[in-house]
Amino acid sequence: QVQLVESGGGLVQAGGSLRLSCAASGSIFKINTMGWSRQAPGKQRESVARITSGGSTNYANSVKGRFTISRDNAKNTVYLQMNSLKPEDTAVYYCNANVVPLSLKPYDYWGQGTQVTVSS
Repeated sequence: QVQLVESGGGLVQAGGSLRLSCAASGSIFKINTMGWSRQAPGKQRESVARITSGGSTNYANSVKGRFTISRDNAKNTVYLQMNSLKPEDTAVYYCNANVVPLSLKPYDYWGQGTQVTVSS
C-alpha cells in the first residue's frame, strides 16, 4: 500500500507565499512523475505542475514564473513553492505520483488534498 500525505496549506494574503509538501510512503520500488493539481469550488481539477524522476518540469500557464515544483527522490517527497499568490489560486491542492510498487505494477496515487486560501 502507498500513501501520499500533503502538508503546508493555509490562509495567506495576496502577494504572499506558501510551500506545499507531499511525502510518499509504503511499498515503493520507484516513483516516476510527481505533480500537483488543484480544484477550486465549482471548477474542474486542473494540473498545476509536474516533475519527472529526472527533474524535468512543466507548469500550467497560469502559474508559470510564480510556482516552482521540486522533489527529493531520497525522501520520496515533492514540493510546490508558491510565490506572488493571487485570490484565483484559492483551491484544494492535491499531489499525485505515478508509483512503481514492489509488485512492479505502476499505479497513480493521489493525496487527500490541502486547502490553500488567498485573501485579497
